[in-house]
Amino acid sequence: MSKFKRWSAGALAAAALLLGGCTTTGMGGGEIVQKGQPDKPVLFSWKSTDGGITGTMTATLPNATYQGPFLQITQQTRSEAMDPMWGGGWPAGWSDWSYWGYGSVAGMGGMGMMPGFDPVQFATVYSGKVIANLKSAQGGLMRCRLHMLRPQQGMSGGGTGECQIQGGATIQASF
Repeated sequence: MSKFKRWSAGALAAAALLLGGCTTTGMGGGEIVQKGQPDKPVLFSWKSTDGGITGTMTATLPNATYQGPFLQITQQTRSEAMDPMWGGGWPAGWSDWSYWGYGSVAGMGGMGMMPGFDPVQFATVYSGKVIANLKSAQGGLMRCRLHMLRPQQGMSGGGTGECQIQGGATIQASF
């Protein structure tokens, strides 16, 4: 084997270890709260390759599993990164579900709460807020809004929040 081939194989192995070292996972729990029905348990899990800032989240309910992307809003967040959060049957910017504390976010790709904000530029908000847009194999929708306890640690820093299943059920979540 040539020196180049040995170096390449070694470099690939080192890169794989480094990339694998950046992957973080975690779990959380919650309860479905629905008027007139007993609370039901929910298991959350997440996986990220950037320290818990973005990744995939899974919510396992007694009768369905939902999966999709999550995103923590940071100084590095570009408005385009939020596009997957707004699709899939929910109103644009989730304007029917106040989260930002600035009123409606419709019409500006989720960033309309910032007067004078150009959605093509970088966002300058570091809010500790995480959003997720999950779907079930049967086409059901769930959206989540979470508040991180230690935002600089991403999802690993823990947090609480709520998720809403299309049709009205609410899940109180804790990570």
